[in-house]
Amino acid sequence: MELKVAYRHARIAPTKVRLVVDLVRGVRVDEAFNILRMTRKRGSPMVAKLLKSAVATAGERFDVEPDSLVISRAWVDSGPVRKGWFARPRGMAARMRFRSSHIHLVISSPEETPKAEGRR
Repeated sequence: MELKVAYRHARIAPTKVRLVVDLVRGVRVDEAFNILRMTRKRGSPMVAKLLKSAVATAGERFDVEPDSLVISRAWVDSGPVRKGWFARPRGMAARMRFRSSHIHLVISSPEETPKAEGRR
């Protein structure tokens, strides 16, 4: 059993979310919830919300226990960049870039988790 979920167009920079996703990659789901609850990063609630959705979907579709699931793969891609301007001295302007990200999680049963696969 393998389930892929995604949180697309999250309004946070991908580099900030990658710090959080690296903490929970390859970890059991119940342990990942504890890690996310104790992590003081802005991306933690977003990843926790996505993980909670994945566990609920896996329980509904495949009728598995949440304690038996593992985050087998997790990665963050960059999303569209919204641009804006802010004022600078002498009547000039400077560009601001508001980055977004796509967060992907793959949860699976521990017996199906690939052992030799890389950290993606």
